[in-house]
Amino acid sequence: MPGAALREAVRDGSVTPLVGVFDMFSASVAAQHYDGLFVSGYGFAASYYGLPDIGFIAWPDMVAFVQRLRLAFPQHHLLVDIDDGYVDVETACHVVEHLEAIGASGIMLEDQRRPRRSGHSDGKRVLPLPEYLEKLELVLQTRRDLVVLARTDAVDAEEMERRAAALAATDADIVMVDGIRSAEQVRGVRAAVDAVEPGKPLLFNQIAGGKSPRWSLAELGELGVSAAIYSTPCLFAAHAAIDAAMARLKADDGRLPDDRGQTVGVAESTALLERNLSRHRPR
Repeated sequence: MPGAALREAVRDGSVTPLVGVFDMFSASVAAQHYDGLFVSGYGFAASYYGLPDIGFIAWPDMVAFVQRLRLAFPQHHLLVDIDDGYVDVETACHVVEHLEAIGASGIMLEDQRRPRRSGHSDGKRVLPLPEYLEKLELVLQTRRDLVVLARTDAVDAEEMERRAAALAATDADIVMVDGIRSAEQVRGVRAAVDAVEPGKPLLFNQIAGGKSPRWSLAELGELGVSAAIYSTPCLFAAHAAIDAAMARLKADDGRLPDDRGQTVGVAESTALLERNLSRHRPR
């Protein structure tokens, strides 16, 4: 079962990396290097709508994307960002049922209030804790195998720890505090969680240009972290590479570069995509 496999991975003593993808092509590249994919709300909002990650995602669009991902990558962990559950608790539970039915491994549910913000942006506001816990509890009652990651976007260190402890007291499989700014804060959250349920997995979010330090998996492991998501490496790499390619094409008066053997061409791209054909999938 996808949920059981992810649950086992985050409890095996190592740090499980989950790489953020924003479309099928970025997932096809990332899946060659990592066993875990993170369906990033930031990346999906940018790719599918061309809009910032402030609440534009419609849940059927996200479910359809995850369904395509699961078909192409049947063995990979798929952790899906469902933001605040698309506002309403009934919608959140409905989405959980859909994602579980199509084989998602887990979901991330945050405690932000609308208008929401990216986890590393300024101006975030959180729901009253009892309101979020009520939504989380109904989601937990709805899931069967699906991993549930409970996330808080609290910004004050004391409130981070208070909320992390409250999330640890639930049946959520993983606890996450987004926008952590120091090793001290990680240790404080780790201690707050352990005081409630020792060893409950913690997940850490790394994003280029974000508020959190750039740590290796080994360093995260030393801090007591069990999993790490990388929300936007594919998106930001594509941004930089496409911009550079367009600038070069324009500067060369529309002549394609003669970089045979050094860059990706039609053969390499087609070979990558052919691996996603049904007949190539393991049975």
